[in-house]
Amino acid sequence: MSRPEHQAPPEIVYGGEEAAKYTGNSRIAAIQAEMASRAVELLNLPEGYSGYILDVGCGSGLSGEVLDEEGHVWVGFDIAPAMLEVALDQEATGDLFLQDAGQGMAFRPGTFDGCISISVLQWLCNADKTSHHPKARLTRFFSTLYSSLRRGARAIFQFYPENDDQVQLIMGCAVRCGFEGGLVVDYPNSKKAKKFYLCLFAGQEINGIKQQLPAALGEDEEGEPEETGVQYTSKKRNDSRMRSSKRKPLKDKNWVLKKKGQLRARGDKTASDSKFTARKRRPKF
Repeated sequence: MSRPEHQAPPEIVYGGEEAAKYTGNSRIAAIQAEMASRAVELLNLPEGYSGYILDVGCGSGLSGEVLDEEGHVWVGFDIAPAMLEVALDQEATGDLFLQDAGQGMAFRPGTFDGCISISVLQWLCNADKTSHHPKARLTRFFSTLYSSLRRGARAIFQFYPENDDQVQLIMGCAVRCGFEGGLVVDYPNSKKAKKFYLCLFAGQEINGIKQQLPAALGEDEEGEPEETGVQYTSKKRNDSRMRSSKRKPLKDKNWVLKKKGQLRARGDKTASDSKFTARKRRPKF
């Protein structure tokens, strides 16, 4: 199966009915919530601090819901109008606007306390038009992003690199624009749970303390973790942002059923309940 970015431009891949299908898919919503939660953790903001966060490629607002739960205020943009329409229909709390990340941004310097982005960065490595040059677009994006972040803020990008050359291209452009940092690979020994997070620092020192690249999850584990795809576990790390293992999952069965009910009430097409999310029915006699 070909990668989505090889099929068509993002505004077409996630246009029309596909935007609603993407958002209504309970498995996608759960995975996106877990990756967004991990990205927020990697931002390493002070406990209890309500930050002003930029969500690059916000789509239908799935990542924004995680930011809401963490108490942050957010602004999001996306290149797909249909995805933004779904976000508006679902009453996303963030400020939304239509924008191509490859054309850069025009925010005031030092506007944001951090930036997250889920499954977007690899799209900038494609040339969907004759005028698109990946290196130039990445440079434009990173240079304007660097300016929009306060000094010392972090930008966390979960993405799916196609190969090592693509990783080097992305990281090279980011470094030339002033960023420092590196790649954090969670569960590097797992084919299913392996996730790439580009962790960038907009300025290396905070109050005279040099920032360190966060530790990855599951580096010492062999093979697949006990549960793959959504729920990840790891040994305890020395991280002030480490969440309790007893915390209730962000997107449990009740949340999924509630969201599906809202979509059905509006008349949107929604996937049927699977055996994992179906309501308990009375036995037939």
